[in-house]
Amino acid sequence: MVSEEREEQAEQPPHQGAGRDRVLDPTQDTAALKALTHPLRIRLLGLLRQHGPGTASELAARTGESSASTSYHLRVLAKYAFVEEAEHKDGRERRWRSAHDVTRWNNEAMRSDPAGSAFLDFSHRQQIAHLQSALVQHETDMAEGLLGPDWAEPSGISDLMPRLTPESVTELLRAFEEKLTALATRDDGDPRAEQVVVLAATLPLARRNSPSQNATSDTGDGAS
Repeated sequence: MVSEEREEQAEQPPHQGAGRDRVLDPTQDTAALKALTHPLRIRLLGLLRQHGPGTASELAARTGESSASTSYHLRVLAKYAFVEEAEHKDGRERRWRSAHDVTRWNNEAMRSDPAGSAFLDFSHRQQIAHLQSALVQHETDMAEGLLGPDWAEPSGISDLMPRLTPESVTELLRAFEEKLTALATRDDGDPRAEQVVVLAATLPLARRNSPSQNATSDTGDGAS
Protein backbone atom coordinates (compact mmCIF):
# COMPACT_ATOMS: atom_id res chain seq x y z
CA MET A 1 0.00 0.00 0.00
CA VAL A 2 2.95 2.38 0.48
CA SER A 3 3.54 2.88 -3.25
CA GLU A 4 -0.17 3.43 -3.85
CA GLU A 5 -0.33 6.06 -1.11
CA ARG A 6 2.57 7.90 -2.75
CA GLU A 7 0.69 7.84 -6.03
CA GLU A 8 -2.30 9.44 -4.35
CA GLN A 9 -0.06 12.26 -3.09
CA ALA A 10 1.42 13.02 -6.52
CA GLU A 11 0.54 16.51 -7.71
CA GLN A 12 1.59 16.24 -11.35
CA PRO A 13 -1.45 16.78 -13.62
CA PRO A 14 -2.28 14.14 -16.26
CA HIS A 15 -1.12 14.67 -19.83
CA GLN A 16 -4.05 14.46 -22.24
CA GLY A 17 -4.03 13.07 -25.77
CA ALA A 18 -6.32 14.18 -28.57
CA GLY A 19 -9.77 12.74 -29.18
CA ARG A 20 -10.43 9.25 -27.84
CA ASP A 21 -6.73 8.36 -27.62
CA ARG A 22 -4.66 8.85 -24.48
CA VAL A 23 -1.03 9.57 -25.41
CA LEU A 24 1.50 8.93 -22.65
CA ASP A 25 4.77 10.84 -22.49
CA PRO A 26 7.34 9.45 -20.01
CA THR A 27 8.80 12.92 -19.41
CA GLN A 28 5.42 14.39 -18.42
CA ASP A 29 3.41 11.42 -17.19
CA THR A 30 5.68 9.82 -14.60
CA ALA A 31 2.97 9.70 -11.95
CA ALA A 32 0.36 8.47 -14.43
CA LEU A 33 2.70 5.67 -15.56
CA LYS A 34 3.17 4.58 -11.95
CA ALA A 35 -0.58 4.63 -11.45
CA LEU A 36 -1.13 2.43 -14.48
CA THR A 37 1.63 -0.04 -13.56
CA HIS A 38 -0.68 -2.12 -11.41
CA PRO A 39 -2.31 -5.41 -12.52
CA LEU A 40 -5.76 -4.67 -11.11
CA ARG A 41 -5.87 -1.14 -12.54
CA ILE A 42 -4.91 -2.42 -15.98
CA ARG A 43 -7.64 -5.06 -15.67
CA LEU A 44 -10.27 -2.56 -14.52
CA LEU A 45 -9.47 -0.22 -17.39
CA GLY A 46 -9.67 -3.12 -19.84
CA LEU A 47 -13.02 -4.28 -18.47
CA LEU A 48 -14.51 -0.80 -18.78
CA ARG A 49 -13.33 -0.61 -22.39
CA GLN A 50 -14.60 -4.09 -23.16
CA HIS A 51 -17.96 -4.09 -21.39
CA GLY A 52 -18.78 -0.40 -21.02
CA PRO A 53 -19.54 1.59 -17.85
CA GLY A 54 -19.73 -0.18 -14.51
CA THR A 55 -19.75 0.35 -10.77
CA ALA A 56 -17.09 -0.69 -8.30
CA SER A 57 -19.39 -3.49 -7.12
CA GLU A 58 -19.95 -4.80 -10.64
CA LEU A 59 -16.23 -4.75 -11.35
CA ALA A 60 -15.53 -6.43 -8.02
CA ALA A 61 -17.81 -9.30 -9.05
CA ARG A 62 -15.93 -9.67 -12.36
CA THR A 63 -12.47 -9.58 -10.82
CA GLY A 64 -13.05 -11.41 -7.54
CA GLU A 65 -11.83 -8.38 -5.59
CA SER A 66 -13.64 -6.49 -2.87
CA SER A 67 -15.70 -3.46 -3.85
CA ALA A 68 -13.54 -1.38 -1.51
CA SER A 69 -10.45 -2.40 -3.48
CA THR A 70 -11.96 -1.75 -6.91
CA SER A 71 -13.39 1.56 -5.70
CA TYR A 72 -9.96 2.69 -4.50
CA HIS A 73 -8.19 1.72 -7.71
CA LEU A 74 -10.89 3.32 -9.85
CA ARG A 75 -10.33 6.58 -7.97
CA VAL A 76 -6.60 6.34 -8.71
CA LEU A 77 -7.35 5.78 -12.41
CA ALA A 78 -9.70 8.76 -12.32
CA LYS A 79 -7.04 10.93 -10.65
CA TYR A 80 -4.84 10.45 -13.69
CA ALA A 81 -7.71 10.75 -16.20
CA PHE A 82 -7.82 7.12 -17.36
CA VAL A 83 -11.45 6.76 -16.25
CA GLU A 84 -14.25 9.21 -15.57
CA GLU A 85 -17.73 9.22 -14.10
CA ALA A 86 -20.49 7.92 -16.35
CA GLU A 87 -24.21 8.68 -16.18
CA HIS A 88 -25.77 7.28 -13.02
CA LYS A 89 -28.92 5.19 -13.16
CA ASP A 90 -29.57 6.29 -9.62
CA GLY A 91 -27.74 8.08 -6.86
CA ARG A 92 -26.73 5.01 -4.90
CA GLU A 93 -23.37 4.11 -6.49
CA ARG A 94 -20.97 5.89 -8.79
CA ARG A 95 -20.57 4.48 -12.30
CA TRP A 96 -17.30 4.67 -14.19
CA ARG A 97 -16.29 4.54 -17.83
CA SER A 98 -13.02 4.61 -19.71
CA ALA A 99 -12.02 8.14 -20.65
CA HIS A 100 -10.29 6.94 -23.83
CA ASP A 101 -10.63 4.12 -26.35
CA VAL A 102 -6.90 3.50 -26.72
CA THR A 103 -3.76 4.26 -24.72
CA ARG A 104 -0.79 5.10 -26.96
CA TRP A 105 2.88 5.96 -26.53
CA ASN A 106 6.15 6.23 -28.42
CA ASN A 107 8.27 3.13 -27.80
CA GLU A 108 11.57 4.92 -28.41
CA ALA A 109 10.69 7.65 -25.93
CA MET A 110 9.56 5.06 -23.38
CA ARG A 111 12.77 3.02 -23.70
CA SER A 112 14.89 6.13 -23.13
CA ASP A 113 13.32 6.62 -19.69
CA PRO A 114 13.68 4.14 -16.78
CA ALA A 115 10.06 4.53 -15.68
CA GLY A 116 8.85 4.32 -19.25
CA SER A 117 10.93 1.21 -19.93
CA ALA A 118 9.56 -0.49 -16.81
CA PHE A 119 6.04 0.41 -17.90
CA LEU A 120 6.61 -1.10 -21.35
CA ASP A 121 7.83 -4.38 -19.90
CA PHE A 122 4.88 -4.49 -17.51
CA SER A 123 2.30 -3.67 -20.19
CA HIS A 124 3.67 -6.32 -22.57
CA ARG A 125 3.28 -9.01 -19.94
CA GLN A 126 -0.21 -7.83 -19.10
CA GLN A 127 -1.15 -8.05 -22.78
CA ILE A 128 0.11 -11.63 -22.93
CA ALA A 129 -1.94 -12.44 -19.81
CA HIS A 130 -4.97 -10.88 -21.52
CA LEU A 131 -4.35 -13.04 -24.58
CA GLN A 132 -4.23 -16.15 -22.39
CA SER A 133 -7.55 -15.32 -20.68
CA ALA A 134 -9.13 -14.45 -24.04
CA LEU A 135 -8.01 -17.81 -25.45
CA VAL A 136 -9.63 -19.66 -22.56
CA GLN A 137 -12.89 -17.71 -23.02
CA HIS A 138 -12.81 -18.29 -26.79
CA GLU A 139 -12.37 -22.04 -26.37
CA THR A 140 -15.21 -22.14 -23.84
CA ASP A 141 -17.54 -20.07 -26.05
CA MET A 142 -16.84 -22.30 -29.04
CA ALA A 143 -17.36 -25.50 -27.02
CA GLU A 144 -20.65 -24.22 -25.58
CA GLY A 145 -21.97 -23.15 -28.97
CA LEU A 146 -22.08 -19.47 -28.05
CA LEU A 147 -20.21 -18.72 -31.28
CA GLY A 148 -21.45 -20.11 -34.58
CA PRO A 149 -19.43 -22.49 -36.80
CA ASP A 150 -18.65 -19.61 -39.18
CA TRP A 151 -16.20 -18.34 -36.51
CA ALA A 152 -14.12 -21.55 -36.53
CA GLU A 153 -12.07 -20.80 -39.64
CA PRO A 154 -11.11 -17.12 -39.04
CA SER A 155 -10.25 -17.72 -35.36
CA GLY A 156 -6.74 -18.61 -34.28
CA ILE A 157 -3.22 -17.43 -33.51
CA SER A 158 -0.48 -16.93 -36.10
CA ASP A 159 3.17 -17.47 -35.19
CA LEU A 160 5.16 -16.05 -38.11
CA MET A 161 8.87 -15.18 -38.10
CA PRO A 162 9.78 -13.18 -41.24
CA ARG A 163 13.04 -11.28 -41.64
CA LEU A 164 12.21 -7.55 -41.88
CA THR A 165 13.90 -4.20 -41.48
CA PRO A 166 12.70 -1.68 -38.86
CA GLU A 167 11.16 0.38 -41.68
CA SER A 168 9.21 -2.63 -42.97
CA VAL A 169 7.89 -3.47 -39.51
CA THR A 170 6.74 0.13 -39.07
CA GLU A 171 5.01 0.01 -42.46
CA LEU A 172 3.38 -3.32 -41.58
CA LEU A 173 1.98 -2.01 -38.30
CA ARG A 174 0.67 1.15 -39.94
CA ALA A 175 -1.08 -0.82 -42.72
CA PHE A 176 -2.45 -3.29 -40.16
CA GLU A 177 -3.96 -0.54 -38.00
CA GLU A 178 -5.45 1.31 -40.99
CA LYS A 179 -7.05 -1.87 -42.32
CA LEU A 180 -8.38 -2.85 -38.91
CA THR A 181 -9.93 0.59 -38.44
CA ALA A 182 -11.57 0.44 -41.87
CA LEU A 183 -13.03 -3.02 -41.24
CA ALA A 184 -14.32 -2.10 -37.77
CA THR A 185 -16.02 0.96 -39.25
CA ARG A 186 -17.59 -1.15 -41.99
CA ASP A 187 -18.88 -3.77 -39.53
CA ASP A 188 -20.21 -1.25 -37.01
CA GLY A 189 -23.88 -2.03 -36.49
CA ASP A 190 -23.76 -5.44 -38.23
CA PRO A 191 -25.65 -7.89 -35.96
CA ARG A 192 -23.21 -10.66 -36.87
CA ALA A 193 -20.21 -8.74 -35.55
CA GLU A 194 -18.64 -9.95 -32.30
CA GLN A 195 -15.89 -8.49 -30.16
CA VAL A 196 -12.58 -9.90 -31.38
CA VAL A 197 -9.35 -9.81 -29.38
CA VAL A 198 -6.64 -8.77 -31.87
CA LEU A 199 -3.12 -8.68 -30.43
CA ALA A 200 -0.29 -7.74 -32.79
CA ALA A 201 3.26 -8.49 -31.64
CA THR A 202 6.45 -7.45 -33.42
CA LEU A 203 9.39 -8.69 -31.35
CA PRO A 204 12.79 -8.56 -33.11
CA LEU A 205 15.26 -11.21 -31.96
CA ALA A 206 18.99 -10.44 -32.19
CA ARG A 207 21.25 -12.83 -34.08
CA ARG A 208 23.33 -15.12 -31.89
CA ASN A 209 26.69 -16.60 -32.81
CA SER A 210 27.03 -19.61 -30.51
CA PRO A 211 24.59 -22.57 -30.33
CA SER A 212 23.98 -21.88 -26.63
CA GLN A 213 23.02 -18.28 -27.41
CA ASN A 214 20.74 -19.38 -30.24
CA ALA A 215 18.92 -21.76 -27.93
CA THR A 216 17.78 -18.92 -25.69
CA SER A 217 16.02 -17.13 -28.53
CA ASP A 218 14.22 -20.13 -30.09
CA THR A 219 10.82 -19.02 -28.79
CA GLY A 220 8.64 -20.45 -31.53
CA ASP A 221 8.61 -22.60 -34.66
CA GLY A 222 7.15 -19.99 -36.99
CA ALA A 223 4.06 -22.11 -37.61
CA SER A 224 0.84 -20.31 -38.41
